[in-house]
Amino acid sequence: MFDLTGRTALVTGANRGIGLAIAEGLAAAGADVVAVSSSIATEGSEVARRVTALGRRCEAVRVDFSDREAVLELGRTLAGRVDVLVNNAGTIHRAPAIEHPLDAWDRVLEIDLTSQFALTQLLAAPMLERGRGKVVFTASLLSLQGGINVPSYAAAKSAVAGLTRALANEWAPRGVNVNALVPGYIATDNTTALREDPVRAEQILTRIPAGRWGQASDLVGAAVFLASAASDYVHGTLLPVDGGWLSR
Repeated sequence: MFDLTGRTALVTGANRGIGLAIAEGLAAAGADVVAVSSSIATEGSEVARRVTALGRRCEAVRVDFSDREAVLELGRTLAGRVDVLVNNAGTIHRAPAIEHPLDAWDRVLEIDLTSQFALTQLLAAPMLERGRGKVVFTASLLSLQGGINVPSYAAAKSAVAGLTRALANEWAPRGVNVNALVPGYIATDNTTALREDPVRAEQILTRIPAGRWGQASDLVGAAVFLASAASDYVHGTLLPVDGGWLSR
């Protein structure tokens, strides 16, 4: 049920962190991968090395997700080729709400929300026509909580949760599953500032029942589940992978 042989998965934000781990995990399950990032090397990337080492094909594509036309062109180019879409690309801007620049607000919402909706529209259309497909968003604990000093990120990720449910309501009857991963506090570039702040790092760690920060690899099993036939009756779900944070 978890076999992805013969499937092609597009993973955005695949150059490092959670996206890199998911791309490798989907390849291990049998999928060929289209790895997309604003900073990826089109030849010789780490994700391509890992995917091809597993015997799968990897196509690396560089796209700036703040450039709407580039995102639309990506979707038009790949429409019909993708069985699994993992919307993982994202950015964050840390500043108190009263000081948060509007240009940073616009950039975060463009990358974390609008570009993902635009890409999903284009790639899901052929999925709906054939009655089969998987769309997986990367949401956040801040899809469910407010966070501190990240108002644009909290707004975008809250909207991703709503978008996940809205698309599931429309597309579940047509055979396309739309769900979202909810990562907890994961040791990636986005959380470097938190992990380097001894006070915040300790506050966070003491609240995590698992007693550790998550690793990108902790998301792989859940991602493969949502990308595979094992989740065929799972629609509109926000799946936490958080070390128990939300249970605390």
